Amino acid sequence: MFQYLVSRFFKGGLTFLAAVTVTFLIVRLMPGDPTTAFISESMTPQDVEALNASLGLDKSLLEQYLLFLRNLAHFELGQSFFYKEAVSAIIGPRLAWTLLLIGTALAITLMIGIPLGVYTARHKGKWLDQAVSTMIVLGISIFIPLLAFVLVYVFSLELGLTPVGGAFAPDVEDSELVGNVVRHMILPTTTLVVVNLAQIVLYTRSSMLDVLKEDYIRTARAKGVGERGVTWGHALRNAMIPTVTVTGLMLGKMVAGAVLTETVFSWPGVGSMIYEAVQKQDFPLLQGAFIVLAFSVILMTLVTDLVVAWLDPRIKLHGGSAR
Repeated sequence: MFQYLVSRFFKGGLTFLAAVTVTFLIVRLMPGDPTTAFISESMTPQDVEALNASLGLDKSLLEQYLLFLRNLAHFELGQSFFYKEAVSAIIGPRLAWTLLLIGTALAITLMIGIPLGVYTARHKGKWLDQAVSTMIVLGISIFIPLLAFVLVYVFSLELGLTPVGGAFAPDVEDSELVGNVVRHMILPTTTLVVVNLAQIVLYTRSSMLDVLKEDYIRTARAKGVGERGVTWGHALRNAMIPTVTVTGLMLGKMVAGAVLTETVFSWPGVGSMIYEAVQKQDFPLLQGAFIVLAFSVILMTLVTDLVVAWLDPRIKLHGGSAR
């Protein structure tokens, strides 16, 4: 187990370094110049040079990269060009809002998707199975901004049931804050659930259909175990392995979807901050946001591997590999 953990952490570290390097390069390959927002007609060429030096843009790309890695090794993400604050201080509160949104959406997706996948597998070919299959096609193909705009138009503008955007009303009382936040979460959470639910249902259903054909399931039935016991007591654990795996991958999709979802609904998370940072060409803020999100996804991938190893007794955790 220890060797397996060391191996996974090592691979995760290499993946993180690759993500950091790609992030550094992509940010600097974006069109535009971050100094444009600070340059005025009254500035001399010497003033422009001093501005570049103050932002660290006067150094070569290699020097910037090595300085970036050195600061990262000391858990420093730099200072925002635009806000003139430490990137970590800006990301911290934003990350909390993103984790709240993604965590809630993920929990609801699993709570609905797993039972629905199990039920449709047990009732293959019935009307509900066919309806869910149609839902899967729509869920996989739907475009996040389109769904978000439709939800806003119907439930906020036409029916007036939910707020248009934001995380809470500016004038809300402290005693009403939680309820107000919940109301503001309804539409962005629904958006993330709808676009990700299809995957969970699909993998759970497909895996459950395969597991229900196994010999040990027939043996359990022959011993007089009821269908409920066979499904939830014997089949579900093995059927959950692909679902857990796809959940880990789905988190990366949720992180990417959060950028669009948070931007449409003005949710004050890391996703909307990335959109703002791109507009302002704020290199340190963009880097910090991508690094934090990459670390979160890599960490959840490690957790997913460990959960799959626990679910599947055939996986032996030794020798630094799972087999």
